[in-house]
Amino acid sequence: MTRHTPDLLRARSSNLTLRSLAMEQQPVADHGRDRIVDDRVDAKDLRPEAFTKPYCDFMTENPTVFHVVDYFKQKLLKVGYTELSSRDSWVGKLEPGGKYFTTRNGSSIIAFAVGKAYKPGNGIAMIAGHIDALTARLKPTSTKPNRDGYVQLGVAQYAGALNETWWDRDLSIGGRVIVRDPETGKTTVKLVKLDWPIARIPTLAPHFGIGMTGRNNRETEMVPIIGLDNSDLSSATEPEAPLGGQGSFASTQPPKLVKLIAKQLGISDYSTILNWELELFDLQPATVGGLDKELIFACRIDDKLCSWAAFMALLHAKSDPSDGVIKLVALFDDEEIGSLLRQGARGNFLPLTVERAVESLTAHANSSRSTNSKPTVFGPGLLGQTYASSFLVSSDVTHAAHPNFPQTNLAGHSPRLNVGVALCVDASAHMTTDSVSMAILDRVAALAGCVNQRHMVRNDSRSGGTVGPMLSAAMGVKAADVGIPQLSMHSIRATTGSLDPGLGVKFYKGFLDHWEAVDREWRA
Repeated sequence: MTRHTPDLLRARSSNLTLRSLAMEQQPVADHGRDRIVDDRVDAKDLRPEAFTKPYCDFMTENPTVFHVVDYFKQKLLKVGYTELSSRDSWVGKLEPGGKYFTTRNGSSIIAFAVGKAYKPGNGIAMIAGHIDALTARLKPTSTKPNRDGYVQLGVAQYAGALNETWWDRDLSIGGRVIVRDPETGKTTVKLVKLDWPIARIPTLAPHFGIGMTGRNNRETEMVPIIGLDNSDLSSATEPEAPLGGQGSFASTQPPKLVKLIAKQLGISDYSTILNWELELFDLQPATVGGLDKELIFACRIDDKLCSWAAFMALLHAKSDPSDGVIKLVALFDDEEIGSLLRQGARGNFLPLTVERAVESLTAHANSSRSTNSKPTVFGPGLLGQTYASSFLVSSDVTHAAHPNFPQTNLAGHSPRLNVGVALCVDASAHMTTDSVSMAILDRVAALAGCVNQRHMVRNDSRSGGTVGPMLSAAMGVKAADVGIPQLSMHSIRATTGSLDPGLGVKFYKGFLDHWEAVDREWRA
C-alpha cells in the first residue's frame, strides 16, 4: 500500500483548496455536463474536482437502473457511438476505429471502442461494474386495503433494502412502464419518475414501547403510506374504484397512483398499461458537504460511483492511430442479488458481446486482406487468444476507514477518502486481485499519475463480493478488483469524497489508455 506520508498528503489539495474549487465549479456546470463529456485531456492533467458537480447531477437525475442505462445510451449516441441490436447480425457492422454499444433488458449496457490498429486476437481492456442499487419495488399487485384512513403501497425489498435507514425518508417512485398502443398494436417501454415525494415509511414514538431499531417485520411494520382516504367515515363518499377494467393490470394498482403515472406519460386509456417495474427512491438530491465541501452525500452510491467514473473514463479515453486493443466498459444489473439473471454478470452478456465483436472484426479483417494473405479463422482458438491477451478491472465501491468503528479497520488496508482508488484483496478469492494484477495496476497508476490504496478486511470479518470472480472465471482473463471508498455502505444515503468521482475517472482512464503499453512490458 502507498504510505500516506506527510509529503504525499501535502501534495493533495488542501481543505481550503477544496472549498475554493467547490465554489468555482458552478461556471463549469453552466456549460452543461456535455461539455465535460467532450473534453479530451491528458490523464495527468485531469482535474478531479471538475467531475464533482456532474456526478452529483447524474445521481440526482437518474434514480433507477433504467434511467441510468438511458442516460449512458444518450451520452454514447451524442459522441458518435453506434448502437448494436442483439437481434441483428453484427457481421459487416464493426471495424477498427469504430465505437459501439449494446444493451440488455434496458438495465445493463456494454460500450466499447475498437483501436484503429486492432487485429483479430488482440486483447481487450475491460472495466466491469454494476448499476443496480438497494431499493424497494412495487409488488405485482401493489394495492393494499386502506387502514385507518391511509392509502398504503405493497412493496418488496430488493436485496434487503428495507431497513431502518429507509424510515421517515422523502420517497418518490420511478422506473419503467410497459404500454401498448391500441391503434398500432405496438408495445413500447416508457421511463417515468416523479419529482416530488409521494411515499413515506413512518416510525413509531419510543414511548409506545416498540423498538424502532430492533427486529421489525418487513411485511407489516414497514409499509409505505402514499396518501389519505377517509371515505369510510362517510356513507356519501365512495372509495375510488379500480381503473382499467376488470382483469387489467391497472386494476391491481392503487387508482390514484395509476392516474398519476398515466398523466406523467400522457396516457388516457389505463387499460393500455400492460405492466410496470416501479420502485421507491430517496428524492433528496446528491450534494457536497463537510466544512470545506470535501464530501459528497448521496443515495445509491453503491454502485453508481465506480460505474459512472468508468463510463466517463471511456468517453475521455485517448484514441491514437497506434491503439491495437478494444477499450470496453460493461455495467450490469442484479449484482446486489447475485447476478444470476440474464442481465447480470453471471449471464452470457459480456462473453457473448466479446465473441460477436471479434467475429465481426475478423470478418472485416478478412474482407480487407490482400489476395495472397491467409484468412483469419474465427473460432475457439481466436477467442482463447483474445481472452488470454485481455485484462479485466472489476469495479465496485469499497469500505473506507470508519472513524467511529476503528476495530473494523485493518492497518495499512483501510482506504481514505479523496486519495485514490483501492486495490481490493481477499485471500479466499472473493476478489480477483493477485500479485500480478496488482503489479499491473500499480504500473498503470504510476503512468497515469494516480495513487493506489489497498483494501482488505480483517480475518474476523466477512468480505463482500463483486462481479470480478464470475467474469474472470467465465472468460479466463487476468483480473483485479478496484473500488472507490465510501462510508455507510448499504444505507439509503452514503458518503464519499468530493474528489473521488474524478479520481476514479482519472484511474480508469489511465487503465484504458496505458494498459496496452503495460501489457507489452510483460511480454518483453
